[in-house]
Amino acid sequence: MAPSGLLRPFSRLLAPARLPSGSSARSKFYVRDPQNDKPDWLKVGLTLSTAAFLWYYLIKQHNEDVLEYKRRNGLE
Repeated sequence: MAPSGLLRPFSRLLAPARLPSGSSARSKFYVRDPQNDKPDWLKVGLTLSTAAFLWYYLIKQHNEDVLEYKRRNGLE
Protein backbone atom coordinates (compact mmCIF):
# COMPACT_ATOMS: atom_id res chain seq x y z
CA MET A 1 0.00 0.00 0.00
CA ALA A 2 1.11 3.57 -0.62
CA PRO A 3 1.99 5.68 2.42
CA SER A 4 -0.79 8.00 3.58
CA GLY A 5 1.59 10.99 3.46
CA LEU A 6 1.91 10.53 -0.28
CA LEU A 7 -1.86 10.51 -0.80
CA ARG A 8 -2.63 13.66 1.24
CA PRO A 9 -1.79 16.17 -1.54
CA PHE A 10 -4.07 14.30 -3.94
CA SER A 11 -6.98 14.02 -1.52
CA ARG A 12 -8.16 17.53 -2.38
CA LEU A 13 -8.24 16.62 -6.06
CA LEU A 14 -10.40 13.60 -5.37
CA ALA A 15 -12.82 15.44 -3.06
CA PRO A 16 -16.14 16.39 -4.67
CA ALA A 17 -16.49 19.99 -5.78
CA ARG A 18 -18.70 22.24 -3.70
CA LEU A 19 -20.98 24.66 -5.47
CA PRO A 20 -21.84 27.96 -3.76
CA SER A 21 -25.42 28.54 -2.74
CA GLY A 22 -27.61 30.12 -5.40
CA SER A 23 -28.29 33.43 -3.65
CA SER A 24 -24.70 34.30 -2.74
CA ALA A 25 -23.10 33.31 -6.05
CA ARG A 26 -22.37 36.08 -8.54
CA SER A 27 -21.66 35.59 -12.19
CA LYS A 28 -18.10 36.23 -13.27
CA PHE A 29 -19.29 37.51 -16.64
CA TYR A 30 -21.68 40.33 -17.41
CA VAL A 31 -23.90 39.56 -20.38
CA ARG A 32 -24.97 42.50 -22.54
CA ASP A 33 -27.01 42.72 -25.69
CA PRO A 34 -24.87 43.25 -28.78
CA GLN A 35 -25.01 46.73 -30.25
CA ASN A 36 -26.60 46.11 -33.62
CA ASP A 37 -27.48 49.73 -34.26
CA LYS A 38 -23.82 50.83 -34.47
CA PRO A 39 -21.57 48.31 -36.26
CA ASP A 40 -17.83 48.67 -35.77
CA TRP A 41 -16.89 49.60 -39.33
CA LEU A 42 -13.17 49.21 -38.68
CA LYS A 43 -13.66 45.55 -37.73
CA VAL A 44 -16.01 45.00 -40.67
CA GLY A 45 -13.50 46.52 -43.10
CA LEU A 46 -10.58 44.56 -41.68
CA THR A 47 -12.56 41.32 -41.80
CA LEU A 48 -13.71 41.77 -45.39
CA SER A 49 -10.32 42.93 -46.65
CA THR A 50 -8.59 40.01 -44.94
CA ALA A 51 -11.05 37.56 -46.45
CA ALA A 52 -10.60 39.12 -49.92
CA PHE A 53 -6.80 38.98 -49.61
CA LEU A 54 -6.86 35.33 -48.51
CA TRP A 55 -9.13 34.35 -51.41
CA TYR A 56 -6.89 36.25 -53.87
CA TYR A 57 -3.78 34.55 -52.50
CA LEU A 58 -5.45 31.12 -52.53
CA ILE A 59 -6.56 31.44 -56.17
CA LYS A 60 -3.16 32.83 -57.24
CA GLN A 61 -1.33 29.98 -55.51
CA HIS A 62 -3.71 27.43 -57.05
CA ASN A 63 -3.09 28.77 -60.55
CA GLU A 64 0.68 28.65 -60.01
CA ASP A 65 0.41 25.07 -58.76
CA VAL A 66 -1.66 24.05 -61.79
CA LEU A 67 0.91 25.59 -64.15
CA GLU A 68 3.74 23.81 -62.33
CA TYR A 69 1.84 20.50 -62.50
CA LYS A 70 1.28 20.90 -66.24
CA ARG A 71 4.93 21.86 -66.81
CA ARG A 72 6.26 18.84 -64.87
CA ASN A 73 3.96 16.37 -66.58
CA GLY A 74 4.46 17.75 -70.09
CA LEU A 75 0.84 18.76 -70.50
CA GLU A 76 1.60 22.27 -71.63
